[in-house]
Parts: sequence; structure tokens; C-alpha cells
Amino acid sequence: MQRLSVALRLPLIALILGCSGCMHYVNDAWTGKDKAEHFVGSAVLAAAGTAYGEHQGWNEARSRSFGLMFSVGLGAAKELYDSREGGSGWSWKDFSWDIAGAAVGYSAYHLTHY
Repeated sequence: MQRLSVALRLPLIALILGCSGCMHYVNDAWTGKDKAEHFVGSAVLAAAGTAYGEHQGWNEARSRSFGLMFSVGLGAAKELYDSREGGSGWSWKDFSWDIAGAAVGYSAYHLTHY
């Protein structure tokens, strides 16, 4: 149960902030250069985070969790930064591409190392 609560902290914080009314949203398309950058960047970060965990001697599950949360956490932080006054606004579509990229990055790392 402890691992579950740790893994849900960042998404829960993002959800609370997202529902608090302290941010604005952007109405953007699902495709475009921006989305590809979110996808590829998140994939690279997830693979790098997983590799870091592996080089620290962590087991596969811990390395995977770290890599995924590292990537998704940075994606959420970027969207929070965008949601500030004067920013472009929170984009759930960008965040969705971040999550998809993180999953692909971990999967690619796993396929090439196991």
C-alpha cells in the first residue's frame, strides 16, 4: 500500500491543482510539432530514468517506476509552468502525449536491455 501512495502523489497533486481554478487551459489540436516534441522528450526521459535506476542497482520494478514517474513528473511540471498567468495554458493533450511517450520510452529501453 505504501508504494501505491508514493506513486499517486504527483498525479494527485496535479489533479488538485488542475481543479483549483488557479490555472488556465489551452484549446489545441491533437497533432503537430509540439506533440511530437512532448512524445519524444518524454520517451527519452523515461528511458534515461530507467537506466539511472538500473545503474543504481535497483530492481526492475523500482527502476521502471522511477523512469516513468520522472518523465511524467517533468511533463506535469512543464504543464504547470505553462498554466501560469502569461503562459500558454495547461494542455491535457500535451500531457497525454507525455504519458504515451513515457510508456514507449520505458518499453523501448526494456526491449533493448532484457
